[in-house]
Amino acid sequence: MPNIKHRNPKEIMTLSRLGSFYQSKLSFLRSFIREFKDWEFNKDLFDLDENGYGTAVYSVKKDRRAYSLVCFANKLNSADRSDRVIATKWDAAFVLHDGVPTKDDIARLKENVPKQEVGRVSYKELTLSRANKSVRIFEHTVDALASGKQPDEKFIKDVGYLYRTTAVYGSGKFGLADRYRIKERSEICGPFRLEMMLVYLVRQFTFDQVNHIAKSRNPTKAVRLSDSIARNLGIGNSTGLGMAPFIVNHPTLLHNWIYSREDALKQIRSIEKVEIKDFNKFKECFKKSKLNINTWKTDSEYQINKINILVKDLEVFEKNYLSDFKFKADFLWNELYLWIEKELTEEGIEYIVSMLMEPYDSIVNPLIEKMSSEEDLYFDIPGERLVGDLKSIIKNNYSNILEIDFNSSKEIANFWFISKNKEEPRVANRYEEEGSELEQPLAIARDVSKLFQRLNDYQPSKTIAEFLMANNDLRHAVRRCFIIEKFPYSEIQDNTIGSELVPIDMLRLKLSFFGAQKFDPRSDKWLRINMYQGAPLINELKNTDDTWVYNRL
Repeated sequence: MPNIKHRNPKEIMTLSRLGSFYQSKLSFLRSFIREFKDWEFNKDLFDLDENGYGTAVYSVKKDRRAYSLVCFANKLNSADRSDRVIATKWDAAFVLHDGVPTKDDIARLKENVPKQEVGRVSYKELTLSRANKSVRIFEHTVDALASGKQPDEKFIKDVGYLYRTTAVYGSGKFGLADRYRIKERSEICGPFRLEMMLVYLVRQFTFDQVNHIAKSRNPTKAVRLSDSIARNLGIGNSTGLGMAPFIVNHPTLLHNWIYSREDALKQIRSIEKVEIKDFNKFKECFKKSKLNINTWKTDSEYQINKINILVKDLEVFEKNYLSDFKFKADFLWNELYLWIEKELTEEGIEYIVSMLMEPYDSIVNPLIEKMSSEEDLYFDIPGERLVGDLKSIIKNNYSNILEIDFNSSKEIANFWFISKNKEEPRVANRYEEEGSELEQPLAIARDVSKLFQRLNDYQPSKTIAEFLMANNDLRHAVRRCFIIEKFPYSEIQDNTIGSELVPIDMLRLKLSFFGAQKFDPRSDKWLRINMYQGAPLINELKNTDDTWVYNRL
């Protein structure tokens, strides 16, 4: 039996590797769809005027528990439409309510939800969001339906959504319920379940809204948006650097995400007798997925290059491995993995790693339940431990980091800060822009390196408590070292302030776990994505196949 281990964190946790991750069976929106199949759906209120402005309420129920999406659609002047976090007006605002809202609840929410950050909600509300129309697609769709025709499918596909969100908030922000109130609920135990629920229901609202407006414009001639076109519309999202600090600031959560993926791969590679039906499912998903790659639209040279690399990798894999493959029952997946690790780039390797999970619900589903984290359990620093212990932890877990020369100007070229004007994290060049005195503690590699150097001034027998009394500025780095001792995939093994930093690698990592499709970078600092494109409609959920994500769009 081959000695199959989890992949080395020092190799997997580099930014280039993490920035090559794709959606998989572990992704939150896909696991949500699988779990959501048996829920009861109702449209409880749909009070929109002829222009589509007003209030709507959708409820979903399971096991005596109900959640409701409350929607407020507003008139918005073109000059006020912006995807920036600092915007104050949006085409629509949404909140996920715990239970079914009363008239008083709806009245209260109507006063606050459209204001978003400026308003205040209550512990009865779970997640909060807002979205803007893709005006060209929205108006084209309404005009076509009102005239008795379906919208142009190619035009629709190129964009892929009627609305795009600019934020989805949860976990106690702006008065929302704190996580502790709901963390024990079995029906939503998976990661980011409520956020995924909100976005999926918002998608349904966008369909209902265009149908309603079209019918109002032309009651006798209007047609409804066809299911086939609606199915290929998702919810867009504009995502910037605000997402990047998340994966730095939540090390145990990051570990649980990556470990689940790595453990799935290890378990799959360890299957001695692979069944032909499972191998055929992998091949089927692989072939379907290739067809979708040609539908990705982007003007980003960076992403075009990544797509070209991926296409070449998959061609090599298909031509030099799959086409001439002789089915063997003994550790087939391990043999396949060792081949791609040797022959393909990171882009192709991680794409196929995601694909390998497709036949194995029994492996993947139990791992999903372990992807959350009780982070406060690991916040305390063991002050009684010794300096020698800490040095050993750093040597064992940060050897890549210790090789970086932070005396070199190129290795500290950037700094992270919170923009006062834009109210979002930003990254800037230390030598060309002002504000480095406001630097956020997101340069973990530099700080761990500094910590290691400081430790050299202390006897190995000194306690961590003694060290911290004189080095409190490095407390956060000490804490992370004791976290990585228990959680080896908790840390990016790379320099987040170096001159070669590509910030969207950090965004791509997080978004792949969300289940994003069609990455479309608009620069190296923000990108557009699509959520739920191709996903089954609400009326199709009970009979859906989990491989819907590979259907040609």
